[in-house]
This record gives sequence, C-alpha cells and structure tokens, in this order.
Amino acid sequence: MPQVNLRSPKYRLHKASGQAVVTINGRDFYLGPYRSAASKRQYDRLVGEWLAAGRCLPPRLSGSHDLSIIELCAAYLRFAKAYYGDGTSSLDRVRVTLRLLRMSYGQTPAAEFGPLALQSILNGLATGGMSRRYTNHLGGAIKRVFRWGASQELLPVVVYQGLATVAGLKKGRTDARESDPIKPVSDAAIEATLPHLPRPIRAMVELQRLTGCRAGEVVIMRPCDVDRSDKVWAYRPQTHKTAHLNRERIVFIGPKAQAVLAPWLLRDAEAYCFSPSESEELHRSERRADRKSPLTPSQAKRRRKRNPKWVPGDFYLVRSYTQAVRRGCQLVDRAARKAQPDVPVTDVLFPAWTPLQLRHTAATEIRAEYGLEAAQAVLGHAHARITEVYADRDLAKAARIMWKIG
Repeated sequence: MPQVNLRSPKYRLHKASGQAVVTINGRDFYLGPYRSAASKRQYDRLVGEWLAAGRCLPPRLSGSHDLSIIELCAAYLRFAKAYYGDGTSSLDRVRVTLRLLRMSYGQTPAAEFGPLALQSILNGLATGGMSRRYTNHLGGAIKRVFRWGASQELLPVVVYQGLATVAGLKKGRTDARESDPIKPVSDAAIEATLPHLPRPIRAMVELQRLTGCRAGEVVIMRPCDVDRSDKVWAYRPQTHKTAHLNRERIVFIGPKAQAVLAPWLLRDAEAYCFSPSESEELHRSERRADRKSPLTPSQAKRRRKRNPKWVPGDFYLVRSYTQAVRRGCQLVDRAARKAQPDVPVTDVLFPAWTPLQLRHTAATEIRAEYGLEAAQAVLGHAHARITEVYADRDLAKAARIMWKIG
C-alpha cells in the first residue's frame, strides 16, 4: 500500500530569478526575494490555506471553480470524519447525504448546482415515500455541504446563497408523508423484549429506562466515568451531545440502576462496560454449553479465520445497539405469530421500538410524578421546551382536574 506524503511543500530558491518559490499541487508560486521576511510570510500564508483546504489548492489560487459534486463530497467526507469521528451517528447521516448527492448530480460541477437542483432532489424524496421531516433534514444537510465548500473557497459563495433561498417543505402544503412523533414505549413492551436480548443489551436497556440517559451515553460507559463515592452514583460521559457547547452532563444513578450496572463495573477502569467482543464470547460459550452432541474431530480442529470480515468492537455503536433491540422485537413478534397463526401477515402483533423511546418513557414518567422542571434536570436539557418534546403531557391528570372544577 503506498504511503501518504504528509510533508509540506518546500520553500526553495529559483536560481534564474533569485526569488523564493514553492510548488503546490504542481503549480509554482513566486514569493519574492529569497530568504526575505516578506517571502516567508507569503509562504506561510499559501501553505496554511492549502492545509486548511484539505491539501487542495483553493479555486482562488488555481483560477477555476471546476470542482465536481463527487470531488466536493470526497473533500467534505474527509472533514466530517475528523470533525464528528468515525462510528458516530452524525457521520452516518453525512454519508447518507453525500450518497444522495453523488447519485443525483455526481458529475455536475459544484458551482452549477443551484436552487432548482436542490428542489428536484427534495421533490424526488417526497414523492418516493420519504417523510416530510426527513426530507427537510436531508435538504438542510445538503446546504451545509455547500456552505462548508464556500467557506473553504472550493466554490463561489453565491452557490450557497442560492441554495439558502430554498425553503423546507411545509406541513399541509405538500404531498410528502408526515412521520409519526416519537412516543414513549410501554413498560410491558420492554419486559416482553428483554428475554430476547443479549445480556449486555438487556442491561443497557434497563439502565437507560431507569436513568433516562441517551443511547450514545450508555454505549460508552466506563467504570472510571462513574463516581460511586455517594449513595447516588454520578456518571459523567467522556463525550456527549452538547459537549461542544461546554455544558457538563451528569447522569445520576439510583439504587435500582446501580443493581443493574454493578456487575458490569468489575473490569479495567478504562474498559467499556458493555463490549460486543465480550458479548460474542459469552454467546459462543453458551452455545457450547447447550450443545447436545459432542464435537466431531473436524469441528474440534477447526480454527477461526485469521482475517475475518467482521470483528466485534470494544463498545457498541448506537446503530448496532438499535439493531439489537429491533431484532429482539422481531423475535417477540415471531413468537406471537406462532401462538396466533390465523392473524394476517400484514397485521403487526408486536410493534418495534428503539432505544430513543426509552428516554421518552423516562421523561414522561418523571414529568407526571415530579413536574417538567425535574424532567429537564434529569435529562440534562438547557431549556424546558426541549424537554417537552421528550415528555408527553399528562392528559389524564388534566381530565381529572376538569372533572372536579369544570
């Protein structure tokens, strides 16, 4: 595999003219008298702009804006990997956006991508069955790609300004499908799913239900992040959703959640509590213990692949955590269908739910019992209006009040 050259372009002497020169992406730039302070400042400026543009020559210097959509997507993906980090849900959404752009307008020059092109993509998504909210989300993500490109001088700023004039799809004024709001999942559904989940996933579900933490916070939990010096433990995630805003996030862990978490803290302080590799080894050992027939000689000699296509990681990704929960819901639905074979295939016997709904369930319970401000404090929201999205109003309580006074 060829090695990537990470060295900066060299400051050199051009003997014929006596000037300093630097070659960037195959083009020579003359900087002024060799070894002069002005030439060195010019060199630092050019190399700095080249590095900021991802080791590409900005169009202002190259004299053209012939960058294609594919090239813009590749440059933005490099930026997103460094900005969001590999394995994050934000990077997954970026990949979806870039794939959509490449498939629709891959060979089109980025400078020629205008408002009508963006509207064409949004209309295609809406008529193709995508929800209005998701369509608007992808439209905003596409605008961010071009905003970044303009900030790096990869394309004229007027391109982004034109895209910014495109409004999102409005509710009731488009044929796009309306998505259902995320609702809390019932405790009965959670209890029915738990027996069909791997042990680490089961513990994560129970912990998230009791604490109301985010899925991204529970997957990266480590013993060193949990302060057990008080009767109520305090978990401070190494990173969280609002860390870039300099906000502290503390997840308080009560007695019930402590009983769930305690067995998973018996490991190295910096190791992840819930590990896919550990879960895979546990699954294999359980399969060996449940085996009815002895191993054959060929099975006993069988070795694992040296370079397998998939290797379990040290911690779960949010998407793999969600997949595991959905798979457990499918097993519950399959068992229900066996018990009721006459039910049509189109009927859903057990609706699938996701870890995000656990946070909604905890928020709704806390709000009903202790009020909106308490739910805001537990969920770690800066504003109560955000908590209202997660915590459903107690309509039954309102009905009881009106029965008495109305």
